Amino acid sequence: MKRHKTGVLLVNLGTPLSPTHYHVFKYLTEFLTDKRVIDFSWIRRQLLVRGIIIPTRLRQSTALYQKLWTKDGSPLLVHGRAVKEKLQKSLGDGYHVVLGMRYQHPSIREALDELQQGEVDEIIVLPLFPQYASASTGSVHEKVMEEVGSWRVIPNIRFINSFYDHPGFINAFCERAKQYQINDYDHVLFSFHGLPERQLERSDNNYKTQCYVTAKAIACRLGIESDNYTVCFQSRLGNDPWIQPYAQEIIVERARWGDKQILVFCPAFVCDCLETTIEITHEYGDEFKKRGGVDLQLVEGLNSHPAWIAALQEIVQPKNS
Repeated sequence: MKRHKTGVLLVNLGTPLSPTHYHVFKYLTEFLTDKRVIDFSWIRRQLLVRGIIIPTRLRQSTALYQKLWTKDGSPLLVHGRAVKEKLQKSLGDGYHVVLGMRYQHPSIREALDELQQGEVDEIIVLPLFPQYASASTGSVHEKVMEEVGSWRVIPNIRFINSFYDHPGFINAFCERAKQYQINDYDHVLFSFHGLPERQLERSDNNYKTQCYVTAKAIACRLGIESDNYTVCFQSRLGNDPWIQPYAQEIIVERARWGDKQILVFCPAFVCDCLETTIEITHEYGDEFKKRGGVDLQLVEGLNSHPAWIAALQEIVQPKNS
């Protein structure tokens, strides 16, 4: 008798195959022409991305990826593979864990093909984005439905929308922060990935709320008083208004007020990546020091920390199931 097997599809945003102009161009093109990422009409989106954004940002983006790259490759992929292997071991033989990227490789199609060939009875789709947004989780769900639509036999599929307040997720970030003496810092920032304000008005009103819930949960767990932390948003692209307050402006403001030591959490990202290692540590860190600050310390991402693997297992296998 065939044993029941559950497929688990972990999905992160994606990464270039290498920090070269060619692969960064391919990645940015696929990413930015996604209608859920830049929600303009097809022709306007193509003109903007291919005619303006990529030609003006390709060289700079490639240089940033070269700065981010490790001897083992892209951190997003390196940590993603480690998470897949550790979660597989934790879940056991009744599960088949695969890793896919929304953009580039390993693709969602490649990951789903592996599950199909493994003849799983059901699939749990787990986008590795704690807070739901149409441009991230929504895009993953849409892509999965598009791919399985051609299957002759479609297994039961469970989509996980978010885990922004899951106790295991909150605990994992708190575990990562234990190495720091939080009371030694003048202020704490919770910096989340930003979204255009128009996307909040159309469909993602809950995203900002979820970010604040995540920050409050971590702060309460660590004993950080409400007046000692600020929620802000990073990675703004273009001139349209995005969710405020902007992280860069808050950092400048804190330096102006005389802060010397700032601790930064990035709980929209479960893995260290361009937005954390480069944008926060290097770009914002340098800005803070230029304004008189001494240290802008990033709390490292969850990566493949044991507490994160335990949280993922709890998300996949709820205790009340």
